Amino acid sequence: MTLSVHIQRLATRDRTLVEDLRLDVAPGQILTLMGPSGCGKSSVLAAIAGTLDTQALRFQGQVTLDGRDIGALLTSQRGVGLLFQDDLLFAHMTVGENLMFAVPAGPRSGRLVQVERALAEAGMAGYGARDPATLSGGQRARVALMRALLARPRALLLDEPFSRLDAALREQFRAFVFDHLRGMRIPAVLVTHDLADVADPAHVVELAHVR
Repeated sequence: MTLSVHIQRLATRDRTLVEDLRLDVAPGQILTLMGPSGCGKSSVLAAIAGTLDTQALRFQGQVTLDGRDIGALLTSQRGVGLLFQDDLLFAHMTVGENLMFAVPAGPRSGRLVQVERALAEAGMAGYGARDPATLSGGQRARVALMRALLARPRALLLDEPFSRLDAALREQFRAFVFDHLRGMRIPAVLVTHDLADVADPAHVVELAHVR
């Protein structure tokens, strides 16, 4: 499953953010987008996911997954997952319910098995009944990742997902994320300001302010 993006132009009403950008991300590959604040990194992710604010931004280009143009599809139909700096866990749900929310429809018993397996992979077996508020930052981050993966995305976009973690947790969680993406053969685009977050120096794209 290859993610291909061609942005001819991404702009506000009075300023071009990105132009003539091509990204090709192979299965299990993690491409890193870097650049100064305001250069359009997060807007590129929004264009891929279909969450772009079309009142404020104009996008000309094409997004394909495994050769299929997904640009006209709703966000929910694209098969593209998102992971942000904030874990965005639902406070009114248990850890297990948060994970169950992402599992595609099917027999409840099978969905529960997937949730338990995800918790075990995250080193959190038995945490299903816990309130998210009782978890550490690292645990919440792992639950957020497993929830994103349980939705079975065909591609994953990561918008500075490590930035709120302290140095020790950041390194540990970064390895956890990259291992899962490579193991599941999911193409991913990561936005970061930190060189330590780069998964593969051979796959880094530097954005700059367009004059």
